[in-house]
Amino acid sequence: MRKLFFHIFLSIALFMSAADPMATTYTYSQCHGSLSPYPEEVNPAVYPDSLTPIFINHVGRHGSRYPASAASCTKLRRALFVADSLGTITPTGRKLYRLVNEVIAVSNGRWGALDSLGEAEQRAIASRLYINFKPLFQQGKRIDAISSYSPRSMMSMFAFIHQLSRLNNHVFYTTSSGRENSPLVRPFDLDTIFQQYLGSELWAEPYNQYFATACPTSAITRALGERFPFESDEQQRDLAITEYYVVAGCRAMCLDPMTSQFFTTEEYNALWSCFNLRQYLQRTATTVSVAPADIAAELLRDIVATFDAAAEGSDTVARLRFGHAETLLPLLSLIRLQGCFYATNYFDTVAQHWRDFDIVPMAANLQMILFRSASGRLYLRVDLNERPVSLIPNNTNLYLPWDEARKYLLDRIPLYL
Repeated sequence: MRKLFFHIFLSIALFMSAADPMATTYTYSQCHGSLSPYPEEVNPAVYPDSLTPIFINHVGRHGSRYPASAASCTKLRRALFVADSLGTITPTGRKLYRLVNEVIAVSNGRWGALDSLGEAEQRAIASRLYINFKPLFQQGKRIDAISSYSPRSMMSMFAFIHQLSRLNNHVFYTTSSGRENSPLVRPFDLDTIFQQYLGSELWAEPYNQYFATACPTSAITRALGERFPFESDEQQRDLAITEYYVVAGCRAMCLDPMTSQFFTTEEYNALWSCFNLRQYLQRTATTVSVAPADIAAELLRDIVATFDAAAEGSDTVARLRFGHAETLLPLLSLIRLQGCFYATNYFDTVAQHWRDFDIVPMAANLQMILFRSASGRLYLRVDLNERPVSLIPNNTNLYLPWDEARKYLLDRIPLYL
């Protein structure tokens, strides 16, 4: 009996030692990552009675959308067609084939467009902003909104402003969209240093090393069949992450892909970690480069300038900006907001500390609220996806004196910019 218990204990110990200590155990919903719809449960904003909101800076991502392009669906459908033609396709593969065809049929003519869920997300965020910070909405005050030239960002802005106008049409609303707003909401299109970084091996080398070891191919093989003639290991991994991307994006277009019929939780976590790492390396300040964060410097200057104007008594009570995940991630990284900045040389730890589903789901937003106390002092609070977070690392104070917060924000802008 003692020998039996010893062998059981040894087997457990060997299993535990073989397990990847960096592996994550997030849920299927979490592992939809930045393709996830906006959280449905949002707590009402509460602030001390002694404070009155006087200005809000809002930087938001567009809401839920149809797939950005047909490329991933087309690539996956082509592989499934080949598997079907060769007779290697499995029952799971046939389910995947039907899902891909459904995504394509629903998305044709709408690729990248904001869908009804995305509009609803923006209306809901606008309604909560109005309810939570109602003292801002006084007759004769102004709210300015800008968006990128992307139609889904423009429609997000219009849905948001339309809802505010329905709730209070005594405020003056102005909107602007187009390439003239790119320095603020699409700086990734304009910055040459960042473009050089995206085309370099600086981020690609650590990503490719991780991807080659961490990307599981079991799920795509289970769909295409064991005898499917993959051209190379690289093609197999590419199709594996493509399958992840197509399935993960379904929720944002109001389709239920029944994820568990295609992936185990272990497979989905591993694939998500690859997708997550790519965004981390491409869009945030890391030990590899600060170029991705530096592109948000002009946006940060604009945020501080609008707060300064509000402090001087401007009639404008809110500045709303609508862009992309690629707008928010550099900014959040530049100001080193809690959970949005992580410096490491061990990239297999990123998934445990930097999670895109917490930072930039669809309709993600940064709201920075300036308050005035009864004595006239100004305080700043920062909300990420409508949850208060501390701005300054190692400082848990959610309400910072404006002069302290202002200095911190301006200090984040590199001197060479």
